[in-house]
Order: sequence, then structure tokens, then C-alpha cells
Amino acid sequence: MNTPKKFQLVLIKPSHYDDDGYVIQWLRSSIPSNTLAALYGLVLDCTERRVLGTEVELAVEAYDETNTVLPIKTIIQTIQEAGNGLVGLVGVQTNQFPHAIDLADHFLKADIPVVIGGFHVSGCLAMLPAPPPDLQQAMDKGITLFAGEAEEHLDVLLQDAYHHRLKPLYNVMDQLPDLHDAPSPFLPAHIIKNTLRRLSSFDAGRGCPFQCSFCTIINVQGRKSRWRSADDIEALIRSNLAQGIRRFFITDDDFARNKDWEAILDRFITMREDEQLSISFTIQVDTLSHKIPRFIEKCARAGCRNVFIGLENINPDSLVGAKKRQNKIWEYRKMAQMWKEHGCTTVAGYILGFPADTPETIARDIEIIKKELPLDCLEFFFLTPLPGSEDHKVLHQRGAWMEPDMNSYDLEHVTVNHPSMSKEHWQQVYRAAWKQYYTPEHVETVIRRAAAKGQNINKVTSFLTWFYGCTTIEGVHPLEGGIFRRKIRTLRRPTYSKENPLWFYPKRVVEVLTAGLKWGMLVWRFQRILKRVKSDPDKATYTDLALTPVLEQDDEDLELMQVFATHIPVSQLKRNQKSSAASAS
Repeated sequence: MNTPKKFQLVLIKPSHYDDDGYVIQWLRSSIPSNTLAALYGLVLDCTERRVLGTEVELAVEAYDETNTVLPIKTIIQTIQEAGNGLVGLVGVQTNQFPHAIDLADHFLKADIPVVIGGFHVSGCLAMLPAPPPDLQQAMDKGITLFAGEAEEHLDVLLQDAYHHRLKPLYNVMDQLPDLHDAPSPFLPAHIIKNTLRRLSSFDAGRGCPFQCSFCTIINVQGRKSRWRSADDIEALIRSNLAQGIRRFFITDDDFARNKDWEAILDRFITMREDEQLSISFTIQVDTLSHKIPRFIEKCARAGCRNVFIGLENINPDSLVGAKKRQNKIWEYRKMAQMWKEHGCTTVAGYILGFPADTPETIARDIEIIKKELPLDCLEFFFLTPLPGSEDHKVLHQRGAWMEPDMNSYDLEHVTVNHPSMSKEHWQQVYRAAWKQYYTPEHVETVIRRAAAKGQNINKVTSFLTWFYGCTTIEGVHPLEGGIFRRKIRTLRRPTYSKENPLWFYPKRVVEVLTAGLKWGMLVWRFQRILKRVKSDPDKATYTDLALTPVLEQDDEDLELMQVFATHIPVSQLKRNQKSSAASAS
């Protein structure tokens, strides 16, 4: 009997370099990679269908570099022993592209083919007239680039790799697949266990109907909503429950605009309420999601516990300039109150560096948010012209300066000139914003608001600790954070020299001890606040301006409305109040 032929596929979700040139890695990372899960699920389907032939074994291994030190030599040896194979660097964002190229070099030197896909490749080819230099250089090295979504196209890529006829570029951007009945995202438990709280992920749909100029989603995944069937998502959940995974991050850029949201949530509700299955999830939504009848109520019943909200800014000029016209600042307070009433922890994204922003206006606006909007966490980002966005395309056409090092495009570095702030001043404003929001006084206010509304205040306190600590102690954005930073001496960017072991390891010990001490002190401070709130017999009756129901509070008295009064018609406020009063009655 002939031994079956074997093709070894290795999928890698790469990380990126920190400011000192070291790969950012953790013992456990915070956010799972949905792209890795999506590709893994597609490969399992290809294996079942024997797309390489009935006599060929298609084997797959997956690695998330944010929580795994890649065994480069072992990967090379595994592919060489198979006699044929491919390394896929998947979901590569702009800030990860330089490191992805460096990883590819290891495999190319061993004559192993490499393909790179993800938002950087897709975004550049979607919005620019020709591949930029970094993409062209990658192809010149012999790397294959894949632009677009792999559903309906992975068979061809694998067959070409198996027969050693890979093309330099596969561009299927104009062939966005229908996700109904498409293979579902899936990762085995041994990969998921390396994330905080054993969190898995999946996209219930793709595409976004809005036109935000800083967004890449609409130009890579399109503005037309495409969604998975409720049957497929229920099967996906059950397959994860079977391996002990019950927490999920639904990665839709805006789950509220998934046209099948209600059918999907109804499945969750049935599993939770009728079968008593323990399921919870996190979603991303826009600031008008509360206007959709039954949406928030059903999210809460279905197990939604955390909500990421694209607040972005409270200055109407900035929102209009970014084509984020769907954000109505007079709706912000009502929106946040509704999520809080249903027990959901809210995390709002806030962008710093719109043309009208100054250090003074940013500080003023953060104070307004703290006083008048009942949000739990606020996370800050630099306004960044990501390749694939309209902002990047416009600046590219103008020939404006943009940071040439793609590693910096992680939304926490300055990558473009600001009309009134220098690079150094802008960076100072970013650091100051975190400290201004997460003061001990405001942390206590947030916890008291959560206690008054019956939220899980232990979890809210953990969120506050995490978001502030990652930024001020670890020097990374909370979404890039994790538990216990790994820093491997030899995994340093090639443009940096490797540090002497006699210097590196003692310094690393000091770094670990210092970070541990700082984390301990931060946890102690915030836990003291939590204990104080828990021991307050009147905690359930706490109220403040942000918690005051909209129908009882005249919005015209809010500083938010007074500062931006010229942008908000009084008639709109009156309509809001009448609408709130009507719904309350």
C-alpha cells in the first residue's frame, strides 16, 4: 500500500514590534484572532472535501504569536518532513506587516513558500492605484500576497501551492463571498486557552453601511452586510461548548447592523433560557444601536456582557469631517444609560487628533464625558491614516507626509502631521488622556454607577484596572495587552542589534519585578475603592448627572450641549425628550 502524500499547512497570526524592537508577546493575550479561526475552519472544510486529492493528507497547525513563541525550526522541520507545504501569515494588519516579512524570511531561506494576507494587503490594493513599495518588495522576495476573503478561493490557493505554481498575487477583492452556509470559524481549545478567560471569536457578519473616512472595514469587507445563518452560528457555539469554550467575541465591526441579528440572538436566548447553557459574549456596536427596537434587551438576554462602542469624539465638526454622521452626540447619554440598565459593561473608543483638537479642547471634552456620560471604560486612539482607509488615500494623493514605518500604524503612535500639535505634543496629550480619565476619583464614580445599576462591579473594576495598567505600566494599548509579557532576546527586529545576555537578562529581571510591583500597587488602590463602594449601605441609591434619566433632565442644561450648541437644533432635543417621555409612559 502506498503511503498517502502529505501537505503541511501552517497558519500564523503574527504580532508586531514594540518601540524597542521586541516582538509583543504574552503568556496569555487579551483578544483572540478571528482571522486565524476563520482560516482554520476553512482548512478543516478543505481537508474534509479532499481538495488536494483523495490520496493527499492535508494537515494544518495554527499559531497565534501574540501568546506563543513560534518554534520556527520545528515548523520548518515539520514541513520538510512532509515533503510539501506552505506557511500562511494570516490577518496581517499594517503594523504587523514588517514583522510578517521578517518571519517570512526564515521560511524562504528554507525554500518553503509563504503567503501573506490580511487588512494591509487588501486595504492597499483596494484603495491605491498600484501596490506600494512594501508590497512590491514582498513579491520581489518571492512572497505570495492574497487580497480579499478566502472563502470560495482557498481551494485554488492550496492546489497551486501543492503543485508549486503559486502566483505572486491573488486579488479577489471584487468577489466578496456570501457567508450563508460558509464554513464557520473554529480554533481548537489548546489555542484558545492562551487567551484571557478562554475567549474564542467569530464573525457573525461582515461589512458596514457607514462611511467613516478613517475606517478600512468598508473598503476591504464592503458596505453591504453579509451574514452567517443562525443555524451555522448555533452549530459553531455548540462545537465550542463541546470543548469547554463558552465565552465569545463577536468581531463584526457593527453587530447592530447585521441584518440577521435578531435570529442569531434568539438562538442564544433559547440555548441559555431553555437549555440553561452558560454562554456569554462581547460585541461591537455603533452609537445608535439603542434606537433599534428590542436590540439591547435581546443582547442582554442572549448573554451579552461587554459592549465596545465607537463613540470616537463628541465634537460634531470632527465627526462630520470623518464622515461619521451616524453619531449624534445628543443620543450618547441615553445610549450609555440603556446599556447600563441591562447590565452590560461599556467600553467606548475615543479618537484623539482630529483637525479641530487641541490639548485644551481634548482635556475639556474628557471632563464632559466623565461628568455627563455613564460609560465604564474609555479607550483612546490616535487618528491614524490606515492603508485601506479614505484618509490614507487622500493623503497619499496629496503627497502628504505619513510615517514610513508601517510598524507604527497601531493606533497608539503618531503617523501623520497635525495642524496645531507637534508629534511630541500630540504624544503627550495621548498619555495625559489616559491619566485624566482613570483618576482614583473617577474610578470610584464609575464603580458607584455600576453598583447603583446592578452591574458586576468586580468585573467593572477589573476592566478599569486592565485598561489603565496596560497603558501606564506595560506601555501598550489594552487591546494589545496580556498576562505576563514575554520578551525573547533573540526575537528582535533585524534593524536593532541583539543585546548582550549579560546586560539583557539582569535588565529583564528588573523590568519584570518593577512591572509586577506597579501592577500590585494599582490593583491594591482600585480594590480599596471597590471595597469602599461595597461597604456603602447606600450604594444602590447612588445617582449623579450621568445617571439621571433623560426624560427628567433637560439636555439643554448639559455642558455637552452648551459647548456644541450651534451644532444641535433645539427642536432635536425637544423631540428626544418627547420620545423618551412617550417610551417611559
